[in-house]
Parts: sequence; structure tokens; C-alpha cells
Amino acid sequence: MKKHKTIYLALAGLLCLSIMVSSCKKDFKEINTNPNTSEFALPEALLARALASTVEANMNRSQRVNNELMQVTVNMGDTEGKIFRYEIRTSEADYLWNAWYTQLTNFKDIYKGGEDYSNNTFMGISLICQAWIYSMLTDTYGDIPYFQANMAKEGIYQPVFDRQKDIYIDILDKLEQANLLLKTGANIPAFSDPVYGGVAANWRKFGNSLYLRLLLRVSAKAEIDAVSKIKEIIDTNPGEYPIISKNDESAILRWTGKAPYNSPFSTWREGDWRAPKLTTFFVDTLTEMSDTRIQKWATLYEGEYGGVPSGYAPGTAPVAKSYLPLTLMSEPLLGNILNYSEVQFIIAEAAAKGWVSKSAEEAYRKGVESNFALWGFEVPANYFTYDMVKWAENNLDRQMELIHRQKYYALFFTDMEQWFEYRRTGHPVLQQGAGLGNGGVMPARLMYPVYVQSANSKNYKDAVAVQGPDVISTQVWWQRTND
Repeated sequence: MKKHKTIYLALAGLLCLSIMVSSCKKDFKEINTNPNTSEFALPEALLARALASTVEANMNRSQRVNNELMQVTVNMGDTEGKIFRYEIRTSEADYLWNAWYTQLTNFKDIYKGGEDYSNNTFMGISLICQAWIYSMLTDTYGDIPYFQANMAKEGIYQPVFDRQKDIYIDILDKLEQANLLLKTGANIPAFSDPVYGGVAANWRKFGNSLYLRLLLRVSAKAEIDAVSKIKEIIDTNPGEYPIISKNDESAILRWTGKAPYNSPFSTWREGDWRAPKLTTFFVDTLTEMSDTRIQKWATLYEGEYGGVPSGYAPGTAPVAKSYLPLTLMSEPLLGNILNYSEVQFIIAEAAAKGWVSKSAEEAYRKGVESNFALWGFEVPANYFTYDMVKWAENNLDRQMELIHRQKYYALFFTDMEQWFEYRRTGHPVLQQGAGLGNGGVMPARLMYPVYVQSANSKNYKDAVAVQGPDVISTQVWWQRTND
């Protein structure tokens, strides 16, 4: 038993981590030192590093996994484990699992620190960030350790895996609590908060916007009356649920280029950054819409923008063309968490489905316009008259394609959100290459880390028995239609 505990702490350190020293980087060493030597570091000393580390992890795997699955890029070649062909090695599971559980320890300590100092704002921020990270974990893996996670101090080294339904119910409750806490929350020190500079009101808007994102994700499940809550937030009680209402309120950790806020891509070798090539779907869709944002997101190849087909069969390698510009390696906006455009597209979908009384077309247009503005562009003249952009009346499927095509670009480098939303909606419609594995079906999850299978064997087996085989084709709860 002692041996198992040692293995679990050494390898998982992440489910059970009770201190955050190991996650500190040199730039944060001084501010993360607790001058009072209390059990937990001061919350203002933990928040910045926890936020930056989470966004760094999200960007890393957005580039490596999400972009390959969602036809942003193709890391060309015929070796095994090519994600653009839906070949996902088990080892891909480790990075995000480890990174996210590590930061959950820090955010839970922030909550405890907020309690100790009677600070509603730190408590509310902690609950929002816990909801954010847990949602990404469960949307990536399915059933996961939740209620017993990060409890090494309490002697729990092998936490049970909880059902996604139960996790979502508690996540949504956390966001309710956060909204109430931040209603009376005072601003916190600006240095501690690289997202909002300590403004409590903006955190409240982010929390409620995240609430909408997650309610929409589970809106097809009868066990959670998500539609009624969406209507309450947007329509019937918006004063009690303020949401992001302009670009300046977007939740973005804008990389400044000054330590400690350097983009994680800024130290990459240029050759590694250029290696994945943009896809025909990503490039051609922008080109067909005469979309000027392509200037920020793609390089020219022989004087024009060009992509390669995702999922091409082994042995049929196409010519490599455009890739992501080197300027994106230090781009502040790649630290996106949840922006105003996404909020408008959520409202557009809810309105198109008749859940709220807003104009779906108006919200759709606002979502598009705000994302152009976020990236420094004006919407081209006549843009909304183009066939690929023009609003379609009385055609819900077409409306969903329009909304989610634009949402796809608004979610550029936003953790795994493009993948999550595609799995929920089937939009935007992606190209189907001849070389796709997994029966040509988009992977529904990542597999659990191998070390979890051995260090937490019983609970792992129990989870698999309930959820289904530990393979990429097993759907998570909110995807399934039969339970």
C-alpha cells in the first residue's frame, strides 16, 4: 500500500498536490513566497501563476491536439500517431491531466485563503476557475476524479471517478455561488490578476459567461434544465447575471512580452512553429468569405493563401503551403479564455432555437463584428451579403452552420473549445479525408493516462465499467442520446 501511495504521489502529483511550489517558475518565485508562513500562500501570491500556467497548458495542447483534430493545421507525415488522422496515442492524455489537476490544487488553496481573509472576490474567482478547469477535464476525458480530487492532505491518494452528470451539476452550482460572492466582492490587487487587473465586476461577468457556455454544452440533457437557466441569464433576470458585454471585458490573458508574461510559444524554434501547415478547410473558408482576418492567421504561399487537405491518406502527401505566421508566437490574443464574440454566438444559438427573445441574426452579426474588431479589423463592406456569411431565415441547420463557422474562428487557440463544440453540434461541417482512422468519426475523448490505470486501478476500472471502454470513440455523457 505504501508503495502505491508513493507511485501515485510521484506520478500523479496533480490529483493530490497539496502545495504549489513545484509549479512555480523563476519569475514568480518572489511573489509566491508567503511572508506569514501560514499553511496556505496568500491568494494574491497564487492567482497569477495559476492563471498563467493554465493558459499556457491550454495553448500548448490547442496547438498540438485541438488544431489537428479541428482542421486548423496538419502536422504532415506518415508516421504513426498523426492526430490529424485521428490517431491518438495513449500518452497524449498525460499532459493536460497533469497540468489541469496541478492548477486545481492552487485554485482550491486560493479559495481557502479567501476564506481565511474573508475575501469574497478571491473565493469567487477560485470557484470560477475551478469550474473552468473541471469542465475542460471532464469534456476531454469524461468521468474523472472530482469530489475526492486533490485531497492528499486528507489521506485520499486514490480518488473515485465521478459521473460527468454529477460533475456538471456541481460545476454549475459553483458558478451560482461565484456570482453571489462577486456581487459584493471588492477589487483585488492588480498585480495578482493578469486577466482583469483585479476588477471584481469583470470576473463576475466572466463567471456568468462561462455559465452560459457550460449550460449550452449540456442543453440536450434532460437531467439539467439548462434551457430555463439560459433564459433566466439572458432574458428574464440579466441584472442578477451580468455577462461580458464588450471586447474589453473578454477573459484574455494578454501576453505582454515582459516576464513573467511571455507567451509560451515565444521560446519555440521557428522551424517547429512552421512545421504544421494550415488546412484547406481553414484557409479556403476564410478565402471564400473574403475574410481579412486571414492576414493575421496565415502566411502566403507563392503569393496566395493555400492549405493542405486534412486526413489525407498515407503516401499521398500534398504540397505544403501556408502556415501560422511567426508573429503569432508572441501574439497577446492567443491567451484567450472566453471572449465577447463567443458570448454573442451563444446568444445567437439560444435565440435561433427559440429559447430566448433576442434576435439571433443581431447576435450573430455582433459576434462576427466584435471578433474582427478584436483582431484589429473592420468588417469588409458587403461581408454579410456573401453566401458563406449571409443569415438564413427559417433554416435552423443553416443558422447553426453559420454561427458555428464564425464561432470556430472566434475560438482560435482557445484550449479545446473548437473540439468540444464540434462534438456537441457537428458544426462547422469539416472535410472528410480518405486517411482518417476511428471509422472516420471525430474522437469523442482522450484516453486516461496510463499511470492512473496502475496507480488508481480499482477506481479506474470502475469508471470504465460505467462510462465504457477507455478508447477515443467512447462518448461522454453530454454527447450520448441514450442516457
